[in-house]
Amino acid sequence: MATQGSVKPFVNFNAKHDAEVLRKAMKGIGTDEDAILMLLAARSNAQRQEIKAAYKKAFGKDLVKDLRSELGGKLEDLIVALMFPSTIYDAHELHKAIKGVGTEDQVLIEILASRTCDEMKDIAKAYKKEYGSKLEKDIMGDTSGHYQRLLLILAQGNKEEGVDESRVEKDAKELFAAGEEKFGTDEDKFINILGNRSAEHLRRVFDAYKKIAGCDIEESIKDECTGNLEALLLAVVKCAKSVSGYFAESVRESMRRAGTDDETLIRIMVSRSERDMLDVRAMYKKKYGESLYSTIQASYANTHTYTHTHTHTQTHTHRDKS
Repeated sequence: MATQGSVKPFVNFNAKHDAEVLRKAMKGIGTDEDAILMLLAARSNAQRQEIKAAYKKAFGKDLVKDLRSELGGKLEDLIVALMFPSTIYDAHELHKAIKGVGTEDQVLIEILASRTCDEMKDIAKAYKKEYGSKLEKDIMGDTSGHYQRLLLILAQGNKEEGVDESRVEKDAKELFAAGEEKFGTDEDKFINILGNRSAEHLRRVFDAYKKIAGCDIEESIKDECTGNLEALLLAVVKCAKSVSGYFAESVRESMRRAGTDDETLIRIMVSRSERDMLDVRAMYKKKYGESLYSTIQASYANTHTYTHTHTHTQTHTHRDKS
């Protein structure tokens, strides 16, 4: 899993030494933000958890609390995000998206559409443990209709495995009949097929669909659906085709708005850093003809946070500006 991550375990790792470096960076007048950033961004998530334990043992203090009190703004958000164990981070982001004012549908869609079945089951367990309520129950309390139904199917992490040859053509025809061929859309068909089939199976279905409909399934979804359901179906389709392609696009979107959508950018960089950030970078370059590194650099060039994001991405990419 970690092979396509840009953050690798640090080779000569010593948790006690790192804890001491962080303590020194935070003690005294002013905080050495660069030292904190360079160290934590160059450690794997598992190593960060060890540093947290070593810090507590050596100084009797909570490292995350100390970091929060010493840092501010986007740098604080980024560093605190890096300190979460990855499954708990996903659970935390979902909880924040559901329990905040209104629902942050973008976060629900991104996480539920892109995580593997095993990851989803772990996230649901972590959610229950951290927040004392079931993820599915909280989703139900905050969403409705077909959108809710698809979210709940994805939250269960029970997708079928492999490709069922006998059903590829049938699924493609059913999707076509449910959408393009019909006045009004039979959303249930879209939800059942896109929510329950494996990514490999869906890729075959999409190829068959294109032959029947004469257009990509995304085009049909855009024509037939609206709002959150449309956004979720499109995310599921994109992730079935290529999860790293989906995240390359999401990162691009987060930097195209007036002012960067820092929350989305931080969430994606942190959550993909040990999964597939190298693939996301390659897809970004392929799709947009420029490196993710230089895009992030440019989008922060005029802001105070530039050096931090720059350093962070440099560490993430091992100074490789491909």
